[in-house]
Amino acid sequence: MKMNLFILILKRNMKLTNVFALIFTVFFSALSFGQNKDIVLDKIVAQIGDNIILLSDIKVEISRMKAFGDTIPVNAECLVLEETMFQKLLLHQAKIDSIVINDAQVDAEMENRLRTIEQQIGSRQKLEEFYGKTTTELKIEFREAIKEKLLSQEMERNITSDVSVTPKEVKDFFSKIPVDSLPLINTQLSFQQIVHYPVITKVEKKLAFDQLEEARLLIVEGGANFSLLAKQISEDPGSARDGGKITATRGMMVPTFENTLFNLKVDEVSQVFESPYGYHIVKLIERKGDDYTVQHILIIPKVSDEALSKSADKIDSCYAALSAGTITWDEAVLKYSNDELTKQNRGIITNPITSEQTWDMENLSQVDQQIFVITDVMEKGDISSPNIYSDIYEHKQGVRIVRLMERTAPHTANLTDDYSLIKRAAENDKKQKIKDKWIISKISQSYIHIDPSFSDCLFKNSWNIMIK
Repeated sequence: MKMNLFILILKRNMKLTNVFALIFTVFFSALSFGQNKDIVLDKIVAQIGDNIILLSDIKVEISRMKAFGDTIPVNAECLVLEETMFQKLLLHQAKIDSIVINDAQVDAEMENRLRTIEQQIGSRQKLEEFYGKTTTELKIEFREAIKEKLLSQEMERNITSDVSVTPKEVKDFFSKIPVDSLPLINTQLSFQQIVHYPVITKVEKKLAFDQLEEARLLIVEGGANFSLLAKQISEDPGSARDGGKITATRGMMVPTFENTLFNLKVDEVSQVFESPYGYHIVKLIERKGDDYTVQHILIIPKVSDEALSKSADKIDSCYAALSAGTITWDEAVLKYSNDELTKQNRGIITNPITSEQTWDMENLSQVDQQIFVITDVMEKGDISSPNIYSDIYEHKQGVRIVRLMERTAPHTANLTDDYSLIKRAAENDKKQKIKDKWIISKISQSYIHIDPSFSDCLFKNSWNIMIK
């Protein structure tokens, strides 16, 4: 129903359920079943083409909803099953339409999810300890699930890619919402930043290279134990404690890494080579076709105290000029920032979850806790003093100042203050109608089986006719 959809969208933007939950779902679902003692038996409850849905898939999703504070309706199993069937129908059609998701897309999505989970848990080592698996093992286990998720998403985008709404449609959509159904919008904030990252010099890169070259000579010429050295000096948190061991498949690691290892013989140790993560040496343990097991040592070039101090001095100068009023904010961004993501956009920080320039206080604390803390008592237009900043996505450290662009008071949703949010709700309502029509057209063309135990479900779409 349109009103319910709008309220749901608003609530998700106010609270965003939980950033951790949104990005972590695929991992949580597969791992939780093994840990959920309430689930004893499992069976196939539905099948769409070649894609099956297990009872455990339904139970785990409901467990996830409970874990993150979602309201659990009486017919939760039916609702979850129908949404899962829709996702499987998308996947089924994506395969028919030969939609391609390449290895690089899967790797990027996998790494983004791992980084987000890593931030929530505290470190990659803690993540591995929590699940009792190495990062590489997690990537192997969930690679196919991530790929299927991306295929479904791409299919859904294809169905609704041409959807847009006019200002009149937005106004009409909003006008049909009962006044007493309009939810309260939490405080919304928007930010700008000026960041300067220290430049890693040739000297620092050479220090890292030389350290690794020395380790390589100890192994190749001195007979040193590769595993022991990896545990002692490797800076790869995902493999160091396991002696640098990585088991993977072609396409899972960056090209420079795999290009090197696929040119090695068994037990051969590579020359030192560079990747976007730093400097490596690799020893090939085993290779069967595209599958391989290696050991590697990573050394990351360090940012010198001098370079960090120079960045701090630069941002201190920026802060002083802004405080004195001798430079405008926009001028300062162009003059002092070297952050590629924000420098050409007046320093505005985009919310990675909603792709909007506004943040809810709750989701802000999940994504950038530093901003959450330093802007708590700031007013519109205030600028923070310079602070050390760690970019969790790029794994690099810099110095930054933050400006609070806007802070809105809690209020009832309205067209003036919340137009972009209402527009998105109207677009989603329109997209949902298109998806409903698509589902109806595909149900009759696809093999669909639903277990009789779900025969009492009142599905939104006519899946029931396929219950056998």
